[in-house]
Amino acid sequence: MTDASVDLASLLCSRLCHDLLSPVGAMSNGLELLADEKDPEMRKRCMELLEQSARTSADKLKFFRLAFGAAGGFGDLVPVEEPRALIDALAGPGGRTQVNWALGASSLPKPAVKVMLNLAHIGIEALVRGGTLDIGAEQRGGASEIVIRAAGPKIAFDPTVGQALDGSLPVDQLSSRTAPAWMLNQLAKRNGGGLQFALTDEALVMGAVLPDA
Repeated sequence: MTDASVDLASLLCSRLCHDLLSPVGAMSNGLELLADEKDPEMRKRCMELLEQSARTSADKLKFFRLAFGAAGGFGDLVPVEEPRALIDALAGPGGRTQVNWALGASSLPKPAVKVMLNLAHIGIEALVRGGTLDIGAEQRGGASEIVIRAAGPKIAFDPTVGQALDGSLPVDQLSSRTAPAWMLNQLAKRNGGGLQFALTDEALVMGAVLPDA
């Protein structure tokens, strides 16, 4: 394993820990409150918050297992219902971000699924005031094609994430925030594909083409 691979793994672990810190911390705080609380209504409210935090933690672990990890429970092809459920959960039910789907395949290769999940994650993070996240994927001409469009009243997109996506960010400047995008760039290159993105005041559009193995 190269030094760059070790650094990338460390940064991805840091990102995972950062994203899990809030729901796991909420569970810890909830348990402390529950231990001291005597009022039945307040105890009921604490239990509801604990259940919500536990569900959020589980959803994020499932997401990152497939987005970053080997996901050994799947074969070479992953049913599209799996990443769809993970992204819907990450966006939040009934939240400020509405997810719209246009899927032209029943399953996708693992590399394409990783790209879809990570680009969707970037899109959700860009919608700081909510909006719509349109996700399309299909297999055509021996390749998987993916497009993500995040549109809303305010798009927050870190330029260094864009540099990581297009491969122009130096490796020694990678951070836990940009590591997932850089991983996608390397994944696309390794599979003979490519990534692209376009940013306006109203929308962030990201696309990928990955030839099937």
